[in-house]
Amino acid sequence: MKSNLYKYCFSTLLILMILCFAACKVKYSFNDATIDPRYKTIKLGFIENKARYINPQLSPKLNDKLQQKITNQTKLTRVNSDDADYIISGAITTYDGTQTVGVSGRQASTNRLTVSINIQLRKNIDNETKDFVVSRSFDYSANLAFNTAEAQLLDEVVRNMVDEIFNRIFSDW
Repeated sequence: MKSNLYKYCFSTLLILMILCFAACKVKYSFNDATIDPRYKTIKLGFIENKARYINPQLSPKLNDKLQQKITNQTKLTRVNSDDADYIISGAITTYDGTQTVGVSGRQASTNRLTVSINIQLRKNIDNETKDFVVSRSFDYSANLAFNTAEAQLLDEVVRNMVDEIFNRIFSDW
């Protein structure tokens, strides 16, 4: 009797799973990127640095790493045409390392670098435009000069911001 109950439950569960998967849109997934197969091309505009304080290395590194991630983790072909299936552009709007977030013995112990990037995503096939902001904070010791801290944090900032942008565009986050 128990055996028949288990078979019935298993069969019902299997049928429900098949129905759920059949109802999903057909998309391909490649390294956590979910992209509608109708989309084949992408235009990646230069993400300019329009923050009040400008780190001259941030924008070029950010653009390069975002291009590499898209190339390595999707099947999209990069083009320079405005009729690409995806068009991505944006601007770094905040780059501020003056905030103190930790105090120890009446002295600052931790400072914070905050970076925000406004991204515009255009999906030409669906005639859809999406704007979003990616913002992250990075803490560093108050004993460090800001120039030293930003040099140490640059790779982490770029990696985190690129991952966040990529996930917001291709992983429906």
